[in-house]
Amino acid sequence: MHYGLLGRKLGHSFSPEIHRAFGCPEYGLIELEPEELEAFFEKREFKGLNVTIPYKLSVMPLVDEISPEALEIGSVNTVVNDGGRLKAYNTDIYGFEYMLASSGINPTGKKALVLGSGGASLTAKAALKRLGAREIVTISRSGPDNYGNLEKHYDAELIVNTTPVGMFPGCPASPLSLSPFKRLVGVADVVYNPARTGLLMEAERLGIPHVGGLGMLVAQAKRAEELFFGIEISDCEIERIADEIFRATQNLVLVGMPGTGKTTAGKNLQRLSGRTLYDTDELIEKKAGISIPQLIAESGEAELRRLETEVIAEVGKLSGAIIVCGGGAVTQERNYPLLHQNGRIIQLYRDISSLSVKNRPLSKDMETVKKMYEIRKPMYEAFRDSLIEAAEKKADNALTAERVWRDFCENTRY
Repeated sequence: MHYGLLGRKLGHSFSPEIHRAFGCPEYGLIELEPEELEAFFEKREFKGLNVTIPYKLSVMPLVDEISPEALEIGSVNTVVNDGGRLKAYNTDIYGFEYMLASSGINPTGKKALVLGSGGASLTAKAALKRLGAREIVTISRSGPDNYGNLEKHYDAELIVNTTPVGMFPGCPASPLSLSPFKRLVGVADVVYNPARTGLLMEAERLGIPHVGGLGMLVAQAKRAEELFFGIEISDCEIERIADEIFRATQNLVLVGMPGTGKTTAGKNLQRLSGRTLYDTDELIEKKAGISIPQLIAESGEAELRRLETEVIAEVGKLSGAIIVCGGGAVTQERNYPLLHQNGRIIQLYRDISSLSVKNRPLSKDMETVKKMYEIRKPMYEAFRDSLIEAAEKKADNALTAERVWRDFCENTRY
């Protein structure tokens, strides 16, 4: 493998897809344990590397030359084999500055908290300094400024997370709560999987400008490609590829009343898109070992909802899937961040009078269905990103899937 990403655990990485989109087809993942690092560099059997957690500092003694910018930052993320001589660079700073600029977050004159003390933290602090931040404070687990004395810094105006907290598969965890920080005007998280970390979803709820790490990842990859091949690449490619990756990795989530045709639409979408389909009702029955009507009869609706949240927590972490939810998934507010973190949520709607009540344990007659819909209507509105009307006739089921897929493709943008 001539080009690749070097790290310890890389199952979550989007880097191969990004570099292939930039025109590097032989880019792969290189997972090494710390004791394997030195021998790998001694062999020099690569042309170009990106370096990620936990090796951004560890590789520095193993290269021949470090760029002035990377030396100043104290961290590298790109290594080029130039005729046997290993040259190290930091392209993360380019990516970080792009991420902030593209989101409209301006650190000039602001007090910034940087969460974490690793290689990504060093890059973020160097960029914030270069961009004119008034004060930069590092928050770590055991340093003088830590998670136990955050009250000293509730006047912070910008928070940047450089830790892996909230990264797949540990999502949607968050390193801290934003609510005490009353002066915040920006939140940035270098994590890119999931697209919306717990930290970013809280910023979204609070109305604070925020940005995730995908733009940074694509921008630093663009700069690395330029170093690998000695070429110039237009910045327009960053936005194009970020959109492609974002769309490919977002889940398409269907919610709606029982009988709206979500299951049929999901199967048609699977055929249309080639994506894997996850039906939460089927997964609940598999987990419980019995049918949903039997589960409700034996254990009650509360047990159904508990298992439903367990299932949604599992599938909500996935990327690029189709997720079909039971009609009552929206009744549990806790399910929203699990679905929203990596998905576009689309509500299928059909006139209530046309909904079937056959084999529906919680909606046995039309009067019950109407009452249920009145209760759930605001819940669907709170969950959904868009509303799509399902085709009335079974012969037009494919049309429903086409409407959903068009909405997803046209509106899923980084």
